[in-house]
Amino acid sequence: MQALPNLLTSARLVLALFMFAALAASVGGVPFLGGELSSDAQFSLQRWAVIAFVVAAITDFFDGWLARKLNATSVWGAILDPIGDKVLVCGAILGLMALGPQPMVLLPAGLILFREFTVSALREVGASKGISLPVTTLAKWKTTLQLTALACELLIAAWGAFDLPFESQAPFAIAAHTLFWIAAAVTLVTGAQYWEQTRKALKG
Repeated sequence: MQALPNLLTSARLVLALFMFAALAASVGGVPFLGGELSSDAQFSLQRWAVIAFVVAAITDFFDGWLARKLNATSVWGAILDPIGDKVLVCGAILGLMALGPQPMVLLPAGLILFREFTVSALREVGASKGISLPVTTLAKWKTTLQLTALACELLIAAWGAFDLPFESQAPFAIAAHTLFWIAAAVTLVTGAQYWEQTRKALKG
C-alpha cells in the first residue's frame, strides 16, 4: 500500500503518453500505422484519449491524498508528481493543437506552456543554489483549473467522437474557453509568485 501513491503518479505519466499518442494517431501523426484511418477509428482514438486524460487527471488528486493518508510521502513521489502534472498538461495542449485550429485556445495555451517551462527552469536554478520553491495553495488550484479546462477543451475538439448534440457545442465551448482563460490567468499569477520568491532568495 505504501507504493500505491507512486504507482498512481507513474500511471499518470503512462496515460499522458497514451493520450498524446492516440490524439496524434487520430489525425495521421503516427506514420507506421499506414494509410488513412476511417472516421470510426479516428473517433475511437479520440474517445480513448479524452478518457485517458480524465482518468490521469483524477489520479492527480488521489496520489497526493493517499500519500498523506498512508503516510507514504517520499522524495521519489515529490519528484514524479510535478513531472506527471507538467507532462499531462503539455501533452494535452499539444494534442489539442493537433486536432485542428484552436484560435480561442492558442494564446492561453501558449501562456501556460511559457509559465510551466519558466517555473521548471527556476526550480532547477534554485535547486543548484540550495533554494526550495514549495508548492503554494494557489498553484494547487492552478493545476486543478488547468486539468478541468483542458478536459472541457478536449471534449469540444472531439465532440463528434462522443456523438453529442451539435446545438450544445457552442454554449459549452464558451464556458470551456472562459475557464481556460481563467486557468491561464491563475497560471501566470503563480508563475509571478515563484519568480518573486526566487528573486528574493537569490538576492538574500
